[in-house]
Amino acid sequence: MTPDVFENSLAYAQAQDSTDILYSFRERFIFPQHQGKDVRYFCGNSLGLQPKSTSYLMQKELDDWGAFGVEGHTQARNPWLYYHHLFSESLAKIVGAFPDEVVAMNTLTVNLHLLLVSFYRPTKQRYKIIMEAGAFPSDQYAIETQAKLWGFDPNEAIIEVSPRSGEDTIREEDILKAIEDAGSSLALVLFGGVNYYTGQLFNMKGITEAAHRVGAYAGFDLAHAVGNVILKLHDWGVDFACWCSYKYLNSGPGGVGGAYVHRHHGDNPKVFRLAGWWGNEEATRFKMTKGFYPQKGVASWQMSNAPVFNMVAHRASLDIFEKAGMVALREKSDRLTAYLEYLLLQVNNLSFKIITPQAKEARGAQLSLLFGDRGREVFDRLSDAGIVADWREPNVIRIAPVPLYNTFEDVFAFYEILNSIG
Repeated sequence: MTPDVFENSLAYAQAQDSTDILYSFRERFIFPQHQGKDVRYFCGNSLGLQPKSTSYLMQKELDDWGAFGVEGHTQARNPWLYYHHLFSESLAKIVGAFPDEVVAMNTLTVNLHLLLVSFYRPTKQRYKIIMEAGAFPSDQYAIETQAKLWGFDPNEAIIEVSPRSGEDTIREEDILKAIEDAGSSLALVLFGGVNYYTGQLFNMKGITEAAHRVGAYAGFDLAHAVGNVILKLHDWGVDFACWCSYKYLNSGPGGVGGAYVHRHHGDNPKVFRLAGWWGNEEATRFKMTKGFYPQKGVASWQMSNAPVFNMVAHRASLDIFEKAGMVALREKSDRLTAYLEYLLLQVNNLSFKIITPQAKEARGAQLSLLFGDRGREVFDRLSDAGIVADWREPNVIRIAPVPLYNTFEDVFAFYEILNSIG
């Protein structure tokens, strides 16, 4: 996908699409319609498109339910007792982990609370939590209530790292300094892998190393990072992480979430976790005896049996990721986002600035446009023209050129429509 010398023309955009090795993957998705045509869909950072194979796979599970009833737990083509195992290999590749370090289960905030119960074990001396200012609300709510659960005032326990005055994103050195300054009082660092509002991709490796230097755990909410950027959770030494699957992973509204726990913790039965029968050793699960004996790995954090029908779309999307590969997706994403930025910098009829970092290593498939005024009007005009984007209060339009189904021509069309708004 070289060279990186862009041109402001439809012919150039179409030429890039003609040599894109991932172009055909867009045919695997269903696009909403606008005036009889596919929309230009730039909202995959909020809800990904539906894979066409979802309905086929769903029907197979419905057929097995009808054919086998309860026996489908063992006799279905993909036995329901072990359904969550279908995702281990694919998820491990996407997040950079071993298969026993990842599991598809629950939803994001549920998983976050379950993991915090294990990894936020404060004492009178070590109780503080560092997070980014402006984190997604669920993270804020979860952290606040976990601090209260242990009897701490959230205003004293939580340290928020903010952008400097006049800046839109957080400097890495400010994060590392906050960790160092907190020192022996710090119990946990919890950051979003990618900030939902600005699109800033944080240095998870550096944050994890800094947290460990002062004796704290490092965890990440990967809702906007998973399936978007290259992750190496095990190699980075990340203690735990969780994510949703309905954004870049295209697994449907409220789709099954995911969790990661490093082997160092997952294989240690002394690490406290809330017990659920699906987290018990599989070999003894149905003996129905007292005493919780956790499986090895993150699977021991499971509470209940797999929601099979909820997981079907997840399976459909992960099959596509297996074929496309994260390296190729990230390479296209870098160029697609850079092309969008190149074109946006030539728009002179509207007043906005791009608050997402310019460096490709500090962002994923998203640019956030901060409007001084008219932001909502511009968003509505884009919608009327068949552009599906994302509005975030108070004044940001988020644009996500997703490499699985967005094209260079999509990006150019967005630019032309934006540039035509008077």
